[in-house]
Amino acid sequence: MTRWCLAVLCSLVSLAPAYGQLHAEARKQSVAYVRSLQAPAGGFLPSRPDPKSKVAPHPTLRATSAAIRALKYLGGAVPDRDACAKFVAACFDAESGGFRDAPGKGKPDVFSTAVGIMAVKELKMPGATYDEPAVKYLAEHAKSFGDIRIAVAGLEALKRPSPTAAAWLAEVNKKWNADGTAGKDDGVARETASVAVTLLRLGQKIKDRAAVLKAMRGDQRNNGGFGKEGAPVSDLETSYRVLRAFVMLKDRPEEVEALRSFVAKCRNDDGGYAVSPNEPSSVGATYFAAILLHWLERMEGKAKD
Repeated sequence: MTRWCLAVLCSLVSLAPAYGQLHAEARKQSVAYVRSLQAPAGGFLPSRPDPKSKVAPHPTLRATSAAIRALKYLGGAVPDRDACAKFVAACFDAESGGFRDAPGKGKPDVFSTAVGIMAVKELKMPGATYDEPAVKYLAEHAKSFGDIRIAVAGLEALKRPSPTAAAWLAEVNKKWNADGTAGKDDGVARETASVAVTLLRLGQKIKDRAAVLKAMRGDQRNNGGFGKEGAPVSDLETSYRVLRAFVMLKDRPEEVEALRSFVAKCRNDDGGYAVSPNEPSSVGATYFAAILLHWLERMEGKAKD
């Protein structure tokens, strides 16, 4: 028995460098996947074009912001940074102070404005042009919980408080159940995490931290991931929301390795990640995977902020 254990241990030690090389190579492939999505206009496509589709894809601000942040956590760089900054700037609507999802198309909205200012900060674009107008836009337009949730994420990137924090807090606190959780059925982890993170970003402490942690741990699915209410499969976006809450609460899921395994199952041969296993890769899903893996490595002492 002792010899068998020693043999297994030696084999694991001998495989360690190979595993490290594989991990590094996989990361390079993911960087290459994201970089391949940059369009000539500077923005990024949400995913690679479908050769069977007759509709040509266009770069969007949401995809561009996700790509910039994915590359940050993957250790890559934006191929044409100047063109990317010009694309982000072209999405800005000076009259309203918000951002559109594409230059000259549609109207500004809360989500595009929040991810727009995240892109501005990551690209080190001049804050004087965008910060104040964006803060004002978000304060005036974010009313629903969904809008407030993403708006505070944008303000966190700016390190700015919300001028309407009191009203936002009142709206978010309506989401709590009597037992200190939020949501229902198999969507409790996602909703509880979303509410907790939003409140923490607004500067409010969680009253029943134990109930929040218990609810999130209890909803981790058999495949290691977390999913939406009523959805039969887990997804990276929900897993991101839940792990974000664990990170902000300075805690961790019950099954860290199981979550890592789920993320791995979402990886495709093109180097990108899908929101759920066996689906096409997208830049948004690849960002979720990149930051999830960063947090999981940090929980194990393998990564630094």
